[in-house]
Amino acid sequence: MDWVSWFDAPEYGFARNVLQRGVAALYFVAFLSTLNQFPALLGERGLLPVPDYLEGFSARRRPTLFRWHYSDRLLRAVCLAGLAVSALLVAGVPQLGPPWVPLIAFLSLWLLYMSIVNVGQTFYGFGWEMLLLEAGFTVAFLGSDQTEPPRTILILVAWLVFRLEFGAGMIKIRGGREWRDLTALYYHHETQPMPGPLSRQAHLLPKPFHRLEVVGNHFAQLVVPFFLFAPQPVASAAAGIVIFTQLWLVGSGNFAWLNWIAIVLAFSAVSDQAAHAVLPFLPLDWHPLEGSRGNPPYWLAITLVATLLLVVLSYWPVRNLFSKQQLMNASFNRWQLVNTYGAFGTVTKQRVEIVVEGTLDEDPGETADWREYGFKGKPGDVRRLPRQWAPYHLRLDWLMWFLPLRTVHEEWFYAFLAKLLEADPRMLRLLRHDPFDGAPPHWVRARSYLYRFATRAEFRETGERWVRTPLYEAIPPLSLRRTPGRRPAR
Repeated sequence: MDWVSWFDAPEYGFARNVLQRGVAALYFVAFLSTLNQFPALLGERGLLPVPDYLEGFSARRRPTLFRWHYSDRLLRAVCLAGLAVSALLVAGVPQLGPPWVPLIAFLSLWLLYMSIVNVGQTFYGFGWEMLLLEAGFTVAFLGSDQTEPPRTILILVAWLVFRLEFGAGMIKIRGGREWRDLTALYYHHETQPMPGPLSRQAHLLPKPFHRLEVVGNHFAQLVVPFFLFAPQPVASAAAGIVIFTQLWLVGSGNFAWLNWIAIVLAFSAVSDQAAHAVLPFLPLDWHPLEGSRGNPPYWLAITLVATLLLVVLSYWPVRNLFSKQQLMNASFNRWQLVNTYGAFGTVTKQRVEIVVEGTLDEDPGETADWREYGFKGKPGDVRRLPRQWAPYHLRLDWLMWFLPLRTVHEEWFYAFLAKLLEADPRMLRLLRHDPFDGAPPHWVRARSYLYRFATRAEFRETGERWVRTPLYEAIPPLSLRRTPGRRPAR
């Protein structure tokens, strides 16, 4: 039937390849990050142990495979399974079979990673966790090389990009005044959670350029997303703008896989003709395997059921977009599908860093030899050039950025200080530098500093990329003779 052929989108074969392999690659990064960090942060002897969390856990609200039992060995098995499945999808192996094979593969990734996120507590409380979950579920219905890309699923992926971009734009317009008076980028490159190697150069650009950045951001997030649903080649051009702006964010900061997944998902609006026009070495036709014609009826039925489900679930995020009390990075159902997104509704004007120090001296006074612990991503050493970590996610470093914005008296932070006092090997592996080479210090403390990027003249004179000013002692010296997890007596 002619009307059924509308559901096939043969002109989006390249888009399907990018979506399936790109999302799978980001799942690979997510599982790798979890494998390397979860046991130390949330494992049986972690900062916020999952077994303790599960004692008061409601499986109805947060489905997880760990509801019956958690062990570090089981966590590692889940991560290894996720790595194996995502690697096969990146290689395109499941896509060679019937469409239900990549469907099962992506749904497996979704369920495995959701099991981790739902017990990850504050270390997995980032918007890009639910974004990855929703992306994995949606692209699961893109089919295989034996079928044509389903048009309704491609539209729903574009709808995800729309919510990601337009939601972030509305959060900014409704948020801090700095977004409305175009001064937000005077501060953002310097105060963002984890600067990258080019962040200082971006910060030192002239202020008129920063104002132009904000205007470009508003255009890319509040205007361009509507054109993702326009006819070609307008939709491809809109996707190109989204990709370009996200690449600028990749180059100027470290936001885990947030920008990378936005780039991957934006390809849902890029047709084969547009991709070939920009990159002539790409094939113009991405037809399924020989001998296949259209999508089989059972697969069309499956994709239409999935489409109906996601359309119905869209009611709540649409209502949220137009609410004066717009929620940011919120899910409206226990499966974390069709969520609302947004980031940086306000921009921090000054950068305050919590610096952790230890000493081997018995007397923790100011005459003691206090030595600073070095973190992999967050600023510390004023001479060190920040590294590019994204799309890899340094969860401990990100949580350190939130401390001065909230309170240093977090349960996990006192547990972290206790681990340093014990010289816990797994915790020390999450750091860049242990000043005691594995020996346990007698005391640790936390101090706060004001950080700012050095000007070009200051850098030429001192070789320091940061200028830091001591503020106050956030947590006075603690030892194992005092009980970590409680506020020190004042």
